[in-house]
Amino acid sequence: MAELSLHKLVKRYGDTEVLHGIDLSVKDGEFVVFVGPSGCGKSTTLRMIAGLEEVSGGEIRIDDRVVNNLEPKERDIAMVFQNYAIYPHMSVRKNIAFGLRSSKMAKADKAKRVEEVADFLEMTTYLERKPAALSGGQRQRVAIGRAMVRDPALFLFDEPLSNLDAQLRTQMRLEIKKLHQRVGSTIVFVTHDQVEAMTMADRIVIMKDGHIQQVGTPEDVYRNPANTFVARFIGAPSMNLIEADSTGDTVRLPGDTAVALTAPSGPVTIGIRPDDLRPVAAGGLLTGTVSVTEPLGPETLIYVDTPAGEMIAKASGRTPPLVGEQVQLGADIADLHIFDRTSGLAVR
Repeated sequence: MAELSLHKLVKRYGDTEVLHGIDLSVKDGEFVVFVGPSGCGKSTTLRMIAGLEEVSGGEIRIDDRVVNNLEPKERDIAMVFQNYAIYPHMSVRKNIAFGLRSSKMAKADKAKRVEEVADFLEMTTYLERKPAALSGGQRQRVAIGRAMVRDPALFLFDEPLSNLDAQLRTQMRLEIKKLHQRVGSTIVFVTHDQVEAMTMADRIVIMKDGHIQQVGTPEDVYRNPANTFVARFIGAPSMNLIEADSTGDTVRLPGDTAVALTAPSGPVTIGIRPDDLRPVAAGGLLTGTVSVTEPLGPETLIYVDTPAGEMIAKASGRTPPLVGEQVQLGADIADLHIFDRTSGLAVR
């Protein structure tokens, strides 16, 4: 296991700067997930930690060593890639053992270590098979096994579940989480899928345009987003955002509803999670017409056209409003988020 520290990390391609001074500390044994849209810099950051991209500025430390100028093999890390990167002509046994190719372990000890890892991953019965005879999930286990066999200080995962179908992704998320709980390794995991981030991470690092927007536990970034980008990116469906005006102790919403709410005077943005917005009999924040419904079993998502734009709310799965029906939408005042409309930063 290892601690990881990034200090003012910068990456440039020619005159173009794509990472702008990243600062982050990952604790020993922590599972940290980088998440963000394509092009935000998360995979570039991971590849710089691995030594696959040169550092343009700043410092990377693994434990007490600055590793900026060390080769990947000298960093005591193991990386699992999106496309598995396993050898099709080798058996599962040889693919896993490939991780020990430069090890000075005795041959018998290497064989024992491969057996231990295969048993841990429930791949013992597949050791003599070639990758072509395996499912996508089994191939990913082989890639993880090749990383595990070296017992590295730091595991790096670069979107390892992207090529799997939805059911298999769910299964592999659980298996990687179990792996972390049993082995206790430090893991840095990159994904564009916020559901993966929320379900797997001890802490989430949310990135946009080469900047870190927020770092926190899944609960924290969901309940207390630092800005409107995080508010919209984390959570499915996304948070509803409403442009409103504040007098300091009252916020007026589109449709001329006044809400007793302390906020900076002037234009603000009010955020409401769909989980917190629901049809009410009277006294709602907004009134609108249901345009689409999405049954989810015990609950139904309803899309409502309002003076503030389309809002997403949750209704009962048994008696949801019908398409075309007019509804009032209400929420508890404590569940409203307030953002500065100009900067997008949270003010409450």
